[in-house]
Amino acid sequence: MPIWNVEFETMSREQLGRLQLERLKALVERVAGTSPFYRKKLAEAGVTANDINSLDDTNKLPFTTKDELRYNYPWGMFTVPLKDIVRIHASSGTTGKPTVGGYTRADLALWQEVMARSVTAAGMTAEDVVHNGFGYGLFTGGLGFHLGTEAVEATVVPVSAGLTQRQLMLMEDFGATVLTCTPSYSLVIAEEAARQGIDIKERLKLRVGIFGAEPWTEKMRDEIEAALGLRAYDTYGLTEVIGPGVSVECEHRQGLHIFEDHFYPEVIDPSSGEPLGYGREGELVFTTLTKEAMPLIRYRTRDRTTLYAEPCACGRTIVRMDKVLGRTDDMLIVRGVNVFPSQIERVLLEFSDLGPHYQIIVDRGQHELDTLEVWVEGADRLFMPVDTHYIEALERDVQTRLKEALIIHCSVKLMKPQTIERSLGKAVRVVDKRQLSR
Repeated sequence: MPIWNVEFETMSREQLGRLQLERLKALVERVAGTSPFYRKKLAEAGVTANDINSLDDTNKLPFTTKDELRYNYPWGMFTVPLKDIVRIHASSGTTGKPTVGGYTRADLALWQEVMARSVTAAGMTAEDVVHNGFGYGLFTGGLGFHLGTEAVEATVVPVSAGLTQRQLMLMEDFGATVLTCTPSYSLVIAEEAARQGIDIKERLKLRVGIFGAEPWTEKMRDEIEAALGLRAYDTYGLTEVIGPGVSVECEHRQGLHIFEDHFYPEVIDPSSGEPLGYGREGELVFTTLTKEAMPLIRYRTRDRTTLYAEPCACGRTIVRMDKVLGRTDDMLIVRGVNVFPSQIERVLLEFSDLGPHYQIIVDRGQHELDTLEVWVEGADRLFMPVDTHYIEALERDVQTRLKEALIIHCSVKLMKPQTIERSLGKAVRVVDKRQLSR
């Protein structure tokens, strides 16, 4: 596959390091003069641009957290006048005030560049018809992929999410070759096709899927590829950092390439904040080296991953990150045990008679003790007719495997297909009823 920006994606680690250091020093100097928020944080840390003489000195800089972004809602993180902001995006704000992202014209040009690099790495070309099923609006997904698609001069169909039956009609009629959406919504599309009796592989021309906005496992990738007849690629981004376009898989799918000429990555110990270096799992941290409107210094994403600096077989020398394993703040503590939804998903997808749709229910039972239950949809064949004995045996087998993986009891409830609520965007995997009872 071609590389959109050969100069920056294939330069030596030494060259890239010099570029990053130059941009980092300029960033620190700029925000000290334009951001009251960072001026105060840098002064409290006793750091100036003159103290940054190597990339190792990044560790001298203070972290930025999502709580600080919320505290400065809506415009307090901007480093340019509001008249220079030409676009606003924001997160869903499901846990309070949304996280705001502001863009100058230069920021939009940067976003379009990294999105062009992303979709090119995943195999999109000017010959493609792109069915863009990411949501348009304040969410960054739809417009981010729209920008990248236009940059590579492919044909974009701005469908957004929802009205799945209509989406299938348009994919067939318009000859879509690339699908972009959340991985969970791609399976909703596949289910709707099966319900209508549509053979996707016969009637559609899909060859590439570029998915993101939520963690998904290799088993889920297999499910998507088998259902839609395409090759699926993972992409990663955050509203706070730029939106989608931070990193993406190439044809070799051995990690997601981070466009680190713009986004300087670190992995830290989530407890101590100490850098962990390459090859060790921890919390992902980003410094935006080139953003104008809302630059961030050492932003704690809460996403868990590992970084690798070895060159990729595709020719890129930029750092790769593992698929996100989950979030440090998505971790559930159930009876003193740390439980991540990704652990549960990996177990569920080991069973061929289980579907990819599930929900984790955490509650308080007798004597105020935590309970953990997993609802998961079974395959159609288990219910035509209902095989009660097999279903009960399967539930016991899954419970056994989950206890081995989690070291805690987890009850399992096998559901009929289409009974777990579907999402048009990010799937709601966890319902923590303990929060409601406080």
